[in-house]
Amino acid sequence: MEPKSGCFYCDNCEPLFSLMTEVCTLKASRVFLFRDQKNPGRCVVQYKEHKTELFQLTREERADFMDDVAAVAQAVWKLYQPQKINYATYGDTVPHLHVHVVPKTEGGVSWGGPFSDQLPKVFLSEEEQAKAIADLRAELGA
Repeated sequence: MEPKSGCFYCDNCEPLFSLMTEVCTLKASRVFLFRDQKNPGRCVVQYKEHKTELFQLTREERADFMDDVAAVAQAVWKLYQPQKINYATYGDTVPHLHVHVVPKTEGGVSWGGPFSDQLPKVFLSEEEQAKAIADLRAELGA
């Protein structure tokens, strides 16, 4: 499917699915596992409706969204046991409210700095990706 709105999260089109695979839907969001797993367990939590800023959400919507982000981070923490989870919210080129949940390990990829999509990519086999998705779904109760 080709983009219609200019937002690949809203359009559910090839550019989105070439980068990540949908894991599940939570109360206020959709969860995706990045295909590039140089940071094992890296996910995106995308707000369910098209918003571009946290302040555009009501207090309740914001709480629900951040609860989803925390649940995903906790699941990633349990499954991958990183030393730290980084949270990144950008949107300059993808203007839809979303949070990158990036597990980091001391001495590992991008430790001490932001994650980088410019580093060599690490792709899982189909079986490994299916297991990672199933494990995340199980941890999230989805």
